Amino acid sequence: MLPASNEESEIGDCLDALAASDWTDNGFVECIVVANGCRDRTAEIARDRSAAFAARGWQLQVIEVAQGNKLNALNLGDATAQAENRAYIDADVRVSPALLTQLHAALSTDAPRYASGDCIIETPRSWASRAYRRIYRQVPFMTHGVPGCGVFAVNAAGRSRWTRFPDIISDDTFVRLSFTPDERVGVPAPYRWPIVEGLKNLVKVRRRQERGVEEIRAKFPELLGNDDKLPFPASQKLGMALRDPVGFAIYSGVALIVKLTQSGKTNWSRGR
Repeated sequence: MLPASNEESEIGDCLDALAASDWTDNGFVECIVVANGCRDRTAEIARDRSAAFAARGWQLQVIEVAQGNKLNALNLGDATAQAENRAYIDADVRVSPALLTQLHAALSTDAPRYASGDCIIETPRSWASRAYRRIYRQVPFMTHGVPGCGVFAVNAAGRSRWTRFPDIISDDTFVRLSFTPDERVGVPAPYRWPIVEGLKNLVKVRRRQERGVEEIRAKFPELLGNDDKLPFPASQKLGMALRDPVGFAIYSGVALIVKLTQSGKTNWSRGR
């Protein structure tokens, strides 16, 4: 399932990577692209990949809707999907050949399961984002557990835990916290996931992330018991600051700016 809004520069490579998967199961595979609110060639480029999917006996379906809304796109895709195991993938993600097979194996149980792969954060172009990345990839959230940035998958028993995706900022946090830590499975196959370029965009996305967590806390407090986020002790922060003072200054500076400027309502934005 791929919700995509104005992703003409990303959707082709994303689908090409999926079509190149080392799929070892003979079961039915469908890929649903929901082009929502697109003013570019996202849907056209996605349809151009239909032959590559058909050559593997897979189905590629492209749904176009005028409204640009990720949650609505996810719900439309779910209403269309037939497969029981479902992977939700951002258009800017590039899966490795083994990822789909390993996710399918992890989800092939009657017990509720959530799964994702090994997130490899791509090296950004801007110096600020490169510095931020050096620290971000070391924080406990990224090094422990199953963060599911850009890619998460659930089986039928897991998907039955909610009906429609609620109208919230952070759909990935909502889904991850709908499962206990023991129900989350990390598979070794990697995927590549980018972060945004530039200090301004880092602040924008970090603000959205923080508000998304606060929204979960306010609307779904019962899910917080499933959070396995490890503490980020001062000793670890000090070690990072000593090893990489520039990276730590950028990372902590973004967090501080967000803390000092949180106000108003945040609309959905690319969560790299």
